[in-house]
Amino acid sequence: MVNSFVRAPVSPAGVLRPTTRTPVLVCNPADTQWFRRGELLPGLTRTAEATADPNSLQIVAAPALTPGLAFLDAPDIDSVVDANRALAAQLLAAADLWLFVTTAARYADAVPWELLQTARFRGTVTALVLDRVPPEATEEVTAHLLEMLSIHGLHNAPLFVLPETEIDSQGLLSEGVMAPLRDWFGRIATDAATRAAVVRQTLDGALAALVPAVEGLAAAADEQVNTADALDDRVRAAYRNGRRTVSQGVQDGRLLRGEVLARWQEFVGTGELLRTLEARVGRLRDRIVAAFTGRPQPGRELKSAIEANLVTLIRGAAADAADSAYTGWQAHPAGAALLEPSLGRPSSDLPERAERLVRDWQRGVLELIRKEAGHKRATARGAAYAVNATGLIVMIGVFASTAFIPTGAEVAVAGGTTVAAQKVLEAIFGDQAIRRLATKAREDLISRTNALLDAEAGRYTDRLIAAGISADPGKDLRDAAALVEYTRAKAELTGNTGLALPGVDG
Repeated sequence: MVNSFVRAPVSPAGVLRPTTRTPVLVCNPADTQWFRRGELLPGLTRTAEATADPNSLQIVAAPALTPGLAFLDAPDIDSVVDANRALAAQLLAAADLWLFVTTAARYADAVPWELLQTARFRGTVTALVLDRVPPEATEEVTAHLLEMLSIHGLHNAPLFVLPETEIDSQGLLSEGVMAPLRDWFGRIATDAATRAAVVRQTLDGALAALVPAVEGLAAAADEQVNTADALDDRVRAAYRNGRRTVSQGVQDGRLLRGEVLARWQEFVGTGELLRTLEARVGRLRDRIVAAFTGRPQPGRELKSAIEANLVTLIRGAAADAADSAYTGWQAHPAGAALLEPSLGRPSSDLPERAERLVRDWQRGVLELIRKEAGHKRATARGAAYAVNATGLIVMIGVFASTAFIPTGAEVAVAGGTTVAAQKVLEAIFGDQAIRRLATKAREDLISRTNALLDAEAGRYTDRLIAAGISADPGKDLRDAAALVEYTRAKAELTGNTGLALPGVDG
């Protein structure tokens, strides 16, 4: 069709589909410079030679075309190649007028009519060519096609019927067959008012179609935000449970069982507690004895047991939270698309970070006691006390569910020593100081573990952030569409009169 119109083989033709793989733009030589500048279809590379690159636009000069008129030969809209269909849609969106070519054998196919409905919806000026029509079927096929056009609201679209005929040695249709189409386009190209009206109507229709199209996009954007919020809620719930597990584990006494309980019993049962609190000399003596006998200090073992139990609690909470968040996302199509296997378990360096957290917290407890002791020297009346021993008692108090030191069945050992130790501490710090210290230490521990678990949850939220979802994209789209619609109405591109295209001769 294009070759026959310009009387030269400017676009390759053949019996195999798709014949047009790279778009070909044919224009008058006077217009080639404008098309090469790239204002039309800026994403396609300009070339003057035939190429197989679908991202290129071949520009061909054809003196047979009137200045101001150009043909853009697009790949088949129903091509078997996905990229060709996408490219054809892009080219159609850039055109001022669609010349839709179909055949007597395929004019009723579904795909073409979907595209024609799109043209009607967009207000695009459209003309049709019914090609390869057997002479004996011309009247019947034409009548049926006109009926279909009327049903689809396209009854005003010009229709050109080309008979099935022979082609010449160059593969061109005869001048006589092409004359009605050539004359029609010639009248449009030479009439500046009609040509401008075609451009304005297609532009106006495209702009008018933006509002409902953008509303669909805005609704999808709203849904995307809601989906992101739902995925974020699943992560928050998983790690909120993790924080709750740590908080309950710290306060319900479970950390005082097992190794910690045994080391605490040794700590108070051997008398080390009172010795370290009441006499630096006694503490020094114990260290010397331990060095010669090879027996570790119970206080050091107690501190290690506390650290080990805390690390185990934190690691378990992090593992459960990661698994819960992973499962929650996996159950959602959007979440599943964002997942990778490593998210189903804690970060590889979590054990080291948990151990560092507990050691930093233990040092923080000792620093807290040093500050508190600095204000209580008068109360102590010169008594020598050990910060480390006091720190262990405060740490035990953090994990006690009933008192600052476990009581009852939890620690039914060395009761007299425990009471005596408490009296010494009360004399040094005041009767409520230990509870206050334990409360501060517990809050510090919870704060540190929450920050650790929040960092673990961040592995999920970072993926949502990377998706680039803004706060309210739906509103932004609707506001932009409203501005376009306001400007379109103000411009009055088509005025109050409709476009009157030239009639079809022959």
